[in-house]
Amino acid sequence: MSQTVEKSRLRKQLLDQRDGLSPDFISIASGKIQDNLRKIDFYRNARIIGGYHAVGSEVHTRDILQEILNAGKDLALPKVEKDDLAFKKISSFSDLEVGNFSVMEPKERCEAVKKLEVILVPAIALTRDGYRLGYGFGYYDRFLHDKRSKKIALSYSKQIVKSIPHDSHDVKVDCIVTEDEIIYSDN
Repeated sequence: MSQTVEKSRLRKQLLDQRDGLSPDFISIASGKIQDNLRKIDFYRNARIIGGYHAVGSEVHTRDILQEILNAGKDLALPKVEKDDLAFKKISSFSDLEVGNFSVMEPKERCEAVKKLEVILVPAIALTRDGYRLGYGFGYYDRFLHDKRSKKIALSYSKQIVKSIPHDSHDVKVDCIVTEDEIIYSDN
């Protein structure tokens, strides 16, 4: 089976599984993930953080984003521009609008941020050594390719798998935060 076919099969299987999680589980686990995220020194000490506005059954990020804003830190969220991501600074949720894939994105007028100290990354599945299965469009891998930012994936424990097909353009995350633990990869 080709790597692309295998990734697609795995993506569908794991998305279906994640979409079957109860709203109560998602809410409780998201709160625990936020608590664990606060324990990471390089996250806590970062002044400029890239986040994302969760959709569907993803780990809820709204409270995390609000906490970053309340702490007076710079927060940038991704906006799809052609085939790439641009992170743009927001100062409140009123700076967001529905964008590509029905994801909340910064409005056009928001200022682009070139350097992020930490980036929170969405994932469908992850391995303990930091490989990530995304949605298959490659936006994050292209954006993160040459960035020195620390990359943190937010994930439910159920999304940690033994292996994911990967190749040279797949970018590993530095850290995975679940409701049960913090996993530092061997980057």
